[in-house]
Amino acid sequence: MTVTDHAPAPVSTKVSLTFAKALNTALADELEADPNVVIFGEDVGPLGGVFRITDGLTARFGEDRCFDTPLAESGIMGMAVGMAMNGMRPVVEMQFDAFAYPAFEQVVSHVAKMSNRTRGKVKLPLVIRIPYAGGIGGVEHHCDSSESYYAHTPGLTVLAPATVADAYTLLREAIRYPDPVVFLEPKKLYWTKEEVDLAELRAAVDASRDAASDTQSGTGIGSAAVARQGTDATLIAYGPSVSTALAAAEAAAAEGRSLEVIDLRSIVPFDDATVCASVRRTGRAVVISEAPGFASVASEVVARVQERCFHSLAAPVLRVTGFDIPYPAPKLEHFFLPGVDRILDTVDELQWEDK
Repeated sequence: MTVTDHAPAPVSTKVSLTFAKALNTALADELEADPNVVIFGEDVGPLGGVFRITDGLTARFGEDRCFDTPLAESGIMGMAVGMAMNGMRPVVEMQFDAFAYPAFEQVVSHVAKMSNRTRGKVKLPLVIRIPYAGGIGGVEHHCDSSESYYAHTPGLTVLAPATVADAYTLLREAIRYPDPVVFLEPKKLYWTKEEVDLAELRAAVDASRDAASDTQSGTGIGSAAVARQGTDATLIAYGPSVSTALAAAEAAAAEGRSLEVIDLRSIVPFDDATVCASVRRTGRAVVISEAPGFASVASEVVARVQERCFHSLAAPVLRVTGFDIPYPAPKLEHFFLPGVDRILDTVDELQWEDK
């Protein structure tokens, strides 16, 4: 009798992770990898943070590595500046987007300017984690879209992940980055779940950093991603708006219209090459953002695309944004946030007569 040896079936290394758990895992991996990484903020210690992003880190790494602070955002930020100046890599949590404003003077006057002020002699390798934007029905001061304030401030890197994989890789890259990073975490995505290959993600983060240089940006910082391919128009989004853009593209496909979706991932630095390559292919673009439209990141994206792709455009670049009002009460939030119908209505305005 002939016995045939069968090769064992490949073992899947994929795991199901929530966005929140991906962030938690990234923080744990960096605490493990670098003794200079410390995490602090309001309630991030034994409680594990309001959204449980730091759950278990104090128990695992001790109160010297992950600890609570007084309720004083300006003090939290000032302490992070001093620690970063002296060789540490602090990761601070602002708890909610609008709670970060008391620390804004520290961010603008010191965090963003220290390297320039010292002609590069003093670096501030710190990360400011900010749970931000809407979609959770939060009351006043618990939902805001503050990305334009930070993006407008030279000296800050501003990231906004939209997927579980990017939550993990971008946060690890941000902690390893030699300059200050504002890391915007869409609150409504914390409980979304995806299957990811964690071993592969870990390897990618490690491979993205040149062992001989501390200045490698990695694969995500400054790099946008094509989240869905299409031919008729480009939807440009970031953070919480990416899933909405993808839902709109899916709905448009049912009507015979092919929409490409670009996930910016990195607001500053901005990936002009990926965005413009897409718009030049499709000839039309819509920018989607939850923040109010006036003087916004969306405004900047429109300007950059219009300037660089003018001769490829079949129609003006349009926007779908939040309205120019403060975030409304929870029961009215769905009117304020960009939705699939508003996106599709805007796509219909892109002068399709020649198609």
